[in-house]
Amino acid sequence: MNQLKPLAGTRILVGRAPHQASAFSAGLKDLGAEVIEIPFLEIRPPRSYQGLDSALKRIAEFDWLILTSVNGVDAVASRLERLKIRMEALCSLQIAAIGPSTKAALEKLGLKVEVVPRRYIAESVVESLREKVRGKRVLLARARVARDVIPRELHNLGAKVEIVEAYETRVPATSEKSIRMLMSDPGRRPNLIALTSSSSAKNFMHLLGGDRASRRELAGIQFASIGPVTSATLRELGLPVHIEAREFTIPGLIQAILAS
Repeated sequence: MNQLKPLAGTRILVGRAPHQASAFSAGLKDLGAEVIEIPFLEIRPPRSYQGLDSALKRIAEFDWLILTSVNGVDAVASRLERLKIRMEALCSLQIAAIGPSTKAALEKLGLKVEVVPRRYIAESVVESLREKVRGKRVLLARARVARDVIPRELHNLGAKVEIVEAYETRVPATSEKSIRMLMSDPGRRPNLIALTSSSSAKNFMHLLGGDRASRRELAGIQFASIGPVTSATLRELGLPVHIEAREFTIPGLIQAILAS
């Protein structure tokens, strides 16, 4: 194997939303991988912005703002602009971001991030806020469908949590045909499929068909997971986990793939 290109000869299927795939794909290509991009999910506006808009108009009532993705940051920034509310209105809040990408997106807006958990999963967010939220009002802006770990556990810690939908994820209608064509072509089938969220894992199986026959189509293909939550979802779907990132970020996943 070419030492300068350690992933040369490896075909990797990347299923991130189109606007988020480029950095991941570029990192893999730099290492010599042949990258196939077929989105397993797409980011869409929520069915209604009523909840988010209402909360942003009352932003002074909250003590904490929790954002669990760059998509949530983008949605909040967009609605603030639409409502003609200055970004400075968020400066009175303490802000928690689930990981470095979310933190960077917030800092780019001129906002200070007080808490980034040690591990970039919901459980670690809760642990990081354990001594900080009793009696506090917390605004959690997230996807329409998401795990309930953060609001449930913060409520148990004495916080008053308001959840608002900032965006939703859907299965891309155009990806089903692309997935089926890819899997039926021996010359293009991936050696490895990289999953960066539980939603992407579920959507991948939905696109593939989700039955035992479709699982047989995956024989010989390895799966790489961004972290334990995504790995658990893969196993629930009856799929193996060959690679799991130790740091639950895109660079961490690339490193795990490289080390495998």
